Amino acid sequence: MGGYLIAVDGGGSTCRAALAARDGRILARGRAGPANIATDPVQARASIGEAARAAIADAGLPPETIRDCAALLGLAGARQAAPTAAALLGDLPFSRTELTGDAEIALEGALGPGDGIMAILGTGSAFLARHGGEIRSVGGWGLHLADQGGGARLGRDALRAALLARDGVRPHGPLSRTLLAAFDDDPARIVTFAGTARPADFGRFAPHVFDAVAAGDPEAAGLLTTAVAEVSQMIAHLDWADRPRIALMGGLAPLYARHLPAGMRERLSDPLGDALDGAVRLALRIFART
Repeated sequence: MGGYLIAVDGGGSTCRAALAARDGRILARGRAGPANIATDPVQARASIGEAARAAIADAGLPPETIRDCAALLGLAGARQAAPTAAALLGDLPFSRTELTGDAEIALEGALGPGDGIMAILGTGSAFLARHGGEIRSVGGWGLHLADQGGGARLGRDALRAALLARDGVRPHGPLSRTLLAAFDDDPARIVTFAGTARPADFGRFAPHVFDAVAAGDPEAAGLLTTAVAEVSQMIAHLDWADRPRIALMGGLAPLYARHLPAGMRERLSDPLGDALDGAVRLALRIFART
């Protein structure tokens, strides 16, 4: 095999690319904007190209190197967009392109080849388990129908609660005051924002929920209790009698970890690597066969 490998971790907020040698050594990395192939395929394609070119530039290689790279793309929304993604991704400049989901590369990064349960808790969410070599998954169907515990859903629900506090239906607290202040206390601005917001836009408000819980805000605590219950339900559905290790991935993972039920907290295990590490390992396996 000649050339290089490009491994991509494309999520709802950022797209990361690693340029790797054919033996798996990561030579350089690049970063760009969102790369959810289901919610905005045009943006996803642009972000993939930008992140890959940034990695190539960081390695000190000429831009045309991209045409000699085989690329493994682990993208948010891959399952939903599978029927239409092939044509769009065919326009990318790589020598060969393979598509998989961001959850699959995260599982590989978190567990390596071993068994266990993994929850992705970022802008979106997904839950996977490997048991005896068999992979099972639940969730991961996007903001409108799933994304239990995901930042976009939590952020959207927090804005809804802030509007209810503004209308006097719910009491004001640290969360509602913070979110309303972000829009100059103008509910019309929140409505306008929500009408065009992408998952990553909603997701940036999710950390405020955790901050408000720490400040003793009962409304925020209610939102988080619901989210934690949903996350716990998804993990429990994938559980089995041997009580496997649980790895949490994504930007909200450390925030959720302290709120999970005790029986799950005691089984938490640090991920072996991140999703980009998993993408590199999968790329090695896939492209070694060709």
